[in-house]
Amino acid sequence: MSGPMWMPTAPPTLARLVALHPQPVPVIPVLMLVLAGLYTAGVVLLLRRGDRWPVSSAVFWALGILSVLAMTATGIDGYGMELFSVHMVQHMVLSMLAPIFLVLGAPITLALRALPARPAGTFSARSLLLSVLHSAPARFVAHPATALVLFLGSLYGLYFTPAFDGLMSTMWGHNLMLLHFVAIGFLYFWCVLGVDPTPRRASRGLRKYAAPTVRILELAATAPFHAFFGVMLMMSVALVVGFYRIPISGWGIAPLADQAVGGGIAWGFTELPTVFVLGVLLLQWQRSDERTTRRRERSAARAEAERRSYNDYLQRLAARDREGTR
Repeated sequence: MSGPMWMPTAPPTLARLVALHPQPVPVIPVLMLVLAGLYTAGVVLLLRRGDRWPVSSAVFWALGILSVLAMTATGIDGYGMELFSVHMVQHMVLSMLAPIFLVLGAPITLALRALPARPAGTFSARSLLLSVLHSAPARFVAHPATALVLFLGSLYGLYFTPAFDGLMSTMWGHNLMLLHFVAIGFLYFWCVLGVDPTPRRASRGLRKYAAPTVRILELAATAPFHAFFGVMLMMSVALVVGFYRIPISGWGIAPLADQAVGGGIAWGFTELPTVFVLGVLLLQWQRSDERTTRRRERSAARAEAERRSYNDYLQRLAARDREGTR
């Protein structure tokens, strides 16, 4: 397959995959740098006000930005246009790893704390963000069923329809698809992890979905679909997408064999992010139980202090009564 001059012409090696990859219009790398700058500005603003921001959140956000850059600013981006297996690495990282880090960075919470508040009835970026979070479309998109359908649609709806070939035919379509992976992954794990405020938690009638057990079920629901998708690619005797149908001269890589490798990547990659997110959910559950226990202990301690104070008051009254009768 002969491509534009910015496309790789030599077979992939580790050094070529990790090297910086020149692009005519580096849309996603520039966007990631802008997001990193905005996040840093928000943290600096909080620190100057005397507020604190968790270092772990900033580290997770940085990991998310770096993960996206690793898939879009290096040779992986170029070779992803030539080999299905490399593209599948892009897809898995951009939809199942980078979004986890970005969600754990709590960008919505940071924005709500950093953006200045305005008097009631006036417009501000913070009020706009709150309006979006409480809107009906946001509640629909953040519903577990919607997020799940959109997330799985990135697999089946993209690769088993002509949509993939159409998007991959242009640089802009390719970038749009990669941004779609990140956005849908962020939406899905935003709902599952519940680190930032979500429309579901903002709605009284939907709070029950935020329970850790339900979110664990949401996480587990995607695993069999990912596994089935990977097995289909590995076992297929025909190419699923036509974009990679022409073997690259001199590389010695058969498209069907490369598709099988891509299927193995899709099948095996889901385990690590799933285990990581499960660990985060269990940790959240444990901390929630600890907070509940501490709250109950404080409530019991206050009740005991009030009881003792009342008993002391009654004893003083009784003592005065005894003195008055003498």
